[in-house]
Amino acid sequence: MRKVMLFFMLLVGAVSLNAQLSSGDLYRGLSKTVPDGRVVLPYGLEVTFEKTVHLIFPAQIRYVDLGSSNIIAGKAEDAENVLRVKAAVRDFETETNLSVICNDGSFYAFNVKYADEPERLNIEMKDFLAPHPPKGGLRGDIYFKELGNESPILVQLIMKTIWQNNKREINHIGSKKFGVQFLLRGLYTHNGLLYFHTLTKNQNQMPYNVDFITFKVVDKKVAKRTAIQKQALRPLRSFNEVTRIGGYQTQRSVFALEQFTLPDDKQLVVTLFEENGGRHQSFILENKALIRAKNIDNLKLKF
Repeated sequence: MRKVMLFFMLLVGAVSLNAQLSSGDLYRGLSKTVPDGRVVLPYGLEVTFEKTVHLIFPAQIRYVDLGSSNIIAGKAEDAENVLRVKAAVRDFETETNLSVICNDGSFYAFNVKYADEPERLNIEMKDFLAPHPPKGGLRGDIYFKELGNESPILVQLIMKTIWQNNKREINHIGSKKFGVQFLLRGLYTHNGLLYFHTLTKNQNQMPYNVDFITFKVVDKKVAKRTAIQKQALRPLRSFNEVTRIGGYQTQRSVFALEQFTLPDDKQLVVTLFEENGGRHQSFILENKALIRAKNIDNLKLKF
């Protein structure tokens, strides 16, 4: 009798476990339900075979994944933040999905279905951008290796705030040649990154077309000689990086670089190169300027 009761109890337990497993709460007893607040809700997107849907994102597209071969997608030529999407198969019946990651760390999800005449062909995603999505939000944030532990969204907000505040924290670092001024207006630090706030003022009628900007660590003894003993540093992000300063105009930019310091025999040379011209501008920073970078932990971010 005892064996029969034991068998019955085991049978009831197995049935109960199977019912629990089939409820969706557990998978093989090793998982738990994902809370609603952790789910990035997808947008509904309609596509068709004869027309193209354009998704316009607030930043450069870094990654795209298609749920099936029923749809095709690709970045628009010369427009890194525009994604073209359309149906590869007429009248496909099964819903599929699309995922997009942008360079600012934002993640977007879409559920995609076929429609003969989609209601929306050109969709601007910028209005949906929020630094802190609501519970069960429509957007997630991705961290990139080059930014370390810093959120790309926070980096963008810091650069935007520095640019909007437009405070002159440094008065003595810059260059002025050929009627053009190139100045370091501020230097900031936050969570392993350095932020360079620069100002370029064109005091000529002729526009100044920017080719590129470089940040190079050089030996002090060869700073004015040819490119030997140089280490180029690549900005990780930039804000309002301009390509043209009109006549009698002033433009400002913010560049984010990985935090670094300099030995006594090295210095940083920041150079602005003019496109198809010779009015190049350079200024020099030594380590004492870098270690005096202003900490912006208490900076009031402007969304």
